[in-house]
Amino acid sequence: MSNVMENLKTAARKRAAYLRTKAEIEAMPLDVALDLNIYRGDANKIAWTAVYG
Repeated sequence: MSNVMENLKTAARKRAAYLRTKAEIEAMPLDVALDLNIYRGDANKIAWTAVYG
């Protein structure tokens, strides 16, 4: 039972990290995004890869 709880906690932490990363990419100023060669429209994909691999 504790393993299930740990899995749920891990999933919740990863989801929070994903949402935070996605929001930060979307809020990034355009000039910074261009300097980093990031298209803000790809925020979902970038955040997913960063958190879930």
